[in-house]
Amino acid sequence: MIVWLNGTHGVGKTTTAALVQQLIPDSRVFDAEKVGEVLMDVYPELPDTDNFQNWPPWRSLVVETAHRILNYTGGTLVMPMTVLVESYWREISHGLAAYGIPVRHFVLHADQDTLRLRIRDDSVMGPSAFRFSYLTPYTEAFQSWLAREARIIDTSAITPAQAASEIVASVNAS
Repeated sequence: MIVWLNGTHGVGKTTTAALVQQLIPDSRVFDAEKVGEVLMDVYPELPDTDNFQNWPPWRSLVVETAHRILNYTGGTLVMPMTVLVESYWREISHGLAAYGIPVRHFVLHADQDTLRLRIRDDSVMGPSAFRFSYLTPYTEAFQSWLAREARIIDTSAITPAQAASEIVASVNAS
């Protein structure tokens, strides 16, 4: 199974994923961003883009890599990865379904003021123009398709540990 943690940059996916992994026996975290980093190292470069998710190989490699990891290890993959383009989510989720891999899709959500405060006050990354630039696309995706495609975990007033517990309880209930 895959537990996919979606949501905008800076909402706490990576932190929450590590906590979810600790709560689900035989689970591992797979950050699909690493697939994008591999593609960014191709030389000469792939066509110019502002987001590696726009490269079709990223999406198919995420599916294939998750499938191969699960075939090798079994268990559960916890995947913290923002996907805001509906057609990209469909491509990935249909690819995983073709392999018979169940996906539990969660969106970590917070109101805009909370998100701005978290991004501004991030002690590890500091204020991030990149993260700020995704607040509007996230809101548009959330309002148009994302909220109906996943279980929403509102993190505005809860800790990452509480979010992780809520996710694991939902996974265990199904």
